[in-house]
Amino acid sequence: MTRTILHADLDAFYASVEILDDPSLRGKPVIVGGDPGARGVVSAASYEARRYGVNSAMPLRTAASLCPTGIFLPGRPDRYRELSTQVMRIFASYTPLVEPISLDEAFLDVTASRDAFGDGPTIARGIKQRVHDEVGLVVSVGVATNKLCAKVASDLRKPDALVVVPPGDEAAFLAPLPVSRLWGVGPQSRQALADYGVTTIGQLADLPDGTLRRRFGTHGHDLAQRARGIDPSPVVASQAPKSIGHELTFDRDVDDPSRLEATLLDLAESVELTERIGNMAESLSGSDRDDVARALFEVERSLSTAGRRLEQLVSELS
Repeated sequence: MTRTILHADLDAFYASVEILDDPSLRGKPVIVGGDPGARGVVSAASYEARRYGVNSAMPLRTAASLCPTGIFLPGRPDRYRELSTQVMRIFASYTPLVEPISLDEAFLDVTASRDAFGDGPTIARGIKQRVHDEVGLVVSVGVATNKLCAKVASDLRKPDALVVVPPGDEAAFLAPLPVSRLWGVGPQSRQALADYGVTTIGQLADLPDGTLRRRFGTHGHDLAQRARGIDPSPVVASQAPKSIGHELTFDRDVDDPSRLEATLLDLAESVELTERIGNMAESLSGSDRDDVARALFEVERSLSTAGRRLEQLVSELS
């Protein structure tokens, strides 16, 4: 049976939540991340701010220089998790096969949902409408036979996108797009492909497999498959995190070893606690796991609060 995979991605999520809660921000360049004079980075930017060249992960000071009229706001992790949970519940009402990638995006396998809810595009339209009506946010959705094409599709015409890749058209859909759209193609791979005169996915698909294997090793085979629109990877409803991390940005340079050590210890303890709880949850199933999931959400909120307190303490000491 041909699969039907959706990739749903909330548009400018953090910034959109801030605008949702304060409608006076609508139409203005909203930048989430903190004080523009701080040493942090941009967590999210509204599309109005993006027109100035502001992007996620950009230093706040750079964002301020690019967008002097930007409205800089601190992040509110608890509120983002709250709305993310509401959206994920909407996704789960269509299929149990929901694979969250982050707070604002997920893959859905709706292959078995056709009889109950209609075909992929119909389900996508229903999801978009419900997220807008019930949560107040806008979600872009890509529909395809695999995760790769669904992901590329959802990102192609943001915001408020609905892009459908018909079965059998995967390679043709990808062909005119730049190779940077493919998973696994970073700056170095892009440069290496440019040496072969390859700038589009279609050109990459036309390269002999042997050439790619000689240049990229086993990764060359994966590149060739993806360039041809082939991605058999399943949607995994419950996926262990590949890594666990906590971070903190000092307001000013700190060179006191004792203070750095104390901060590092606090962060390490937070990581260890998160890992222990996650391992405990993995050993459970059924209703027990549901109970733990709810408890985990509360623990995450507590950790978030503790993290903000730690940031405040470090700021006061700096």
